[in-house]
Amino acid sequence: MLLAVLADHDPTDIESPHWPVSSVAAICAELCRVLPDLLPCLKDAERGVRRAALRVVAAVAELLPAELRSFAVAQLDGLYATDPVPAVRADAVVALARFERRTAALDSRLPEVRLAAALLAAERSGPPYPAELVEVIAEDGAEPDPGNDDFPWSGTTTQEGQLTRLLTRDPNAGLAVAARWIEVGDIGSRGSWLAQEIAETWRDREPEVLDLLLAALSHQKDTRALAGRLRTIGHWIERLPEPGADLRDALHRYAGADDETAEPALLALVRSRDPRALELVLRRPSAQMLEAAAQYFPEAADQLIPVIRRELAAGATGNTAIALVEALALFGTAARRAQPELVDSLKTGRAAIVATRQIGLNGIRTQEICDLLRNAAQSTDSSLSAAAAVAHYQLTGDAGVTLRAFEGLLSARGLRPTGT
Repeated sequence: MLLAVLADHDPTDIESPHWPVSSVAAICAELCRVLPDLLPCLKDAERGVRRAALRVVAAVAELLPAELRSFAVAQLDGLYATDPVPAVRADAVVALARFERRTAALDSRLPEVRLAAALLAAERSGPPYPAELVEVIAEDGAEPDPGNDDFPWSGTTTQEGQLTRLLTRDPNAGLAVAARWIEVGDIGSRGSWLAQEIAETWRDREPEVLDLLLAALSHQKDTRALAGRLRTIGHWIERLPEPGADLRDALHRYAGADDETAEPALLALVRSRDPRALELVLRRPSAQMLEAAAQYFPEAADQLIPVIRRELAAGATGNTAIALVEALALFGTAARRAQPELVDSLKTGRAAIVATRQIGLNGIRTQEICDLLRNAAQSTDSSLSAAAAVAHYQLTGDAGVTLRAFEGLLSARGLRPTGT
């Protein structure tokens, strides 16, 4: 495989001025010279060796002299006709195509061989793909080969990668294939993964993708895979104006679980704007969920702010405290109710930077707050110093503290942008 990757090149680029003198050209020339010594690997007892050797031969297919080319093609024909491993026969189809040798592989009795032929045909035709090719891919590609030797071809792309790339070019074909794969069990989460890739590529297909992901939930074999699908749903569900009741009901069921699926399911339910989500967040609050709830249920300030204040007062630190303060920021002027907790965060250095920013936005001026901000503006932490200087100016209108703080920041050695 190292030889195959080192020799990898685009055959259409052989006229490029960089090709004749490149290291790849030298490697290919040497590989052509020693290929007769490598061809016996096509008959090795290990399927992985045979599959790797096929890729070596394919890498230099258009560069072989006529006699060696004929001998190599004969070896590939033999593998295509008689190898006991369907995946090796399928690879022989791909390798033969590099020699511009067509086969009747689409009519093979072996699904692996038909799938390889369908991918080659789809690559040649381009999207939209003929219905008969989509049918072959849907029928024969649902269950991956059980081996762990899906080695790359040209461009260091495996068959699985090529399959995903081709199907995301034609979203109608891709969604049809994903639906079939999910229907028969979503083996290896391949159908739901394909649907996810289509959503990433075509931003108008979220409703169809989410329907497929909902159908795939019951097929996930373990909680980790299920949690992954739920996170994907949570990523896309906010793009739907009105998520369907079936999807929201499913998320509500998973959100009530006692395992790792509960959190991503609840986050997705929050993003769906389902009122039941708010009840669950208040019952089992976490910083991430409170922040999400503040974003999607801004009208629930009276319910959420007391919980956020309680969590801050309990001594939240680090990213947890930051998320809680950022949740407050989403409520606008209602965040002033948490002024005591914000001041305490500044005093104790827990989420001090975001708390300082919010204090400036709240507009509540006391002598204690102004003194705290003036002291923080002299901090050796440049982000805190900048935030405090700005907040002090917002509350007092006194530019002196701010200018002195920024003079020190701008004249400091090794200054790096903080995004403040």
